[in-house]
Amino acid sequence: MAEHPLAGQVITLTSGGTGGHMFPAVALARALVRRGAKVLFFTDARAARYTDDVDGVETIILPAGGIAGKGIKGRIIGALRLGLGTMKARSLLKKAKPAVVIGFGGYASIPATLSAKWLGIPFAIHEQNAVLGRANRMVAGAAKRIATSFPTVTMIAADDEAKVIWTGNPIRHEVAALANTDYDVPTTDGPVRLLITGGSQGARVLSEILPAALVALPRDLRNRLVVTQQARAEDLDAVRKTYDGSGIDVTLASFIDDIPDRLRDCHLVIARSGASTVAELTAAGRPSILVPLPHAIDDHQRFNAQQVEDAGGAWLLPQDRFTVDVLSERLTKLLQNPSALTRAAKAAKSTGRPNAAERLADMVLDLLGLNPAGTPDLENINIKDAQKTRGDTL
Repeated sequence: MAEHPLAGQVITLTSGGTGGHMFPAVALARALVRRGAKVLFFTDARAARYTDDVDGVETIILPAGGIAGKGIKGRIIGALRLGLGTMKARSLLKKAKPAVVIGFGGYASIPATLSAKWLGIPFAIHEQNAVLGRANRMVAGAAKRIATSFPTVTMIAADDEAKVIWTGNPIRHEVAALANTDYDVPTTDGPVRLLITGGSQGARVLSEILPAALVALPRDLRNRLVVTQQARAEDLDAVRKTYDGSGIDVTLASFIDDIPDRLRDCHLVIARSGASTVAELTAAGRPSILVPLPHAIDDHQRFNAQQVEDAGGAWLLPQDRFTVDVLSERLTKLLQNPSALTRAAKAAKSTGRPNAAERLADMVLDLLGLNPAGTPDLENINIKDAQKTRGDTL
């Protein structure tokens, strides 16, 4: 068997410690290990657990600290920790001599990407959101490639646009497999399945508004609803009380452990618009109403939702307009219009990248000049090329 081009190569990945940064980074680590590489993973103490079960990956903990949104003392402490982390990263990179460094954002990624820049090691960055994150902005000018999860991303300098490639955002393989499934169009008299999720921590506003809005739907529509709703543990009793006696078939949980199955079967998702959520919805090709977290850094959740809405795959509903009356009226119109849901499902899938991890691994090969046969097109793709005819507006 021919040796894989990455056999014997050392690749360094670096990421902040939150799940949004770590999940795509770990997905790339697995893809690179499958291709024969040895992976050094630089992160902070919060994230070590994400790589514990990944063979072929050595995790290195760096001092790191955030700066944005902190007081003077917090900024000083964060800057000192970043300085210490950068010194450690530079020393380790000089010793390991990786072929390339890939950064996934978050302040813990800055030491390794800055060190790669100073040491002359080629590096690339991956952005999960539709707004280039602050850590990635610091090093984007020196990066060889800027991989994005969305067709267009704001806050990228004009001089860097030629380096942008749309790889998508890696997702769990159970959801990626849904790209091969068809959308189950709701019938005019059959069940209508809704999936409501607020992300890993839930979303209180969804628990406060959605149950009342669903109970306010016309009786014939309400009696057809099959609802799966995630809610914070402390909100479950109040949510359950609102649904009681409504005739709605509802499953409530503080954590939904079978999201891929629920996503496969649902007709509409109502959710926040974090990067991972949007990546899964578009890969699976499921229509959604997206309610961006209003206080997200740089308002990135609104930009995420706007990208999918512009492509026709979702309806953006800002939280200040997310009221019982507005939502009930909109759901009544939408759930009685299967053709609008079908068009939105098709449009959502057109912007999805279920093979994002492999596309990122191909990017690494391309950076090394290995150019494997069958590499997906790594050109920058403008959103106009991905847009489909917009479904009915709400």
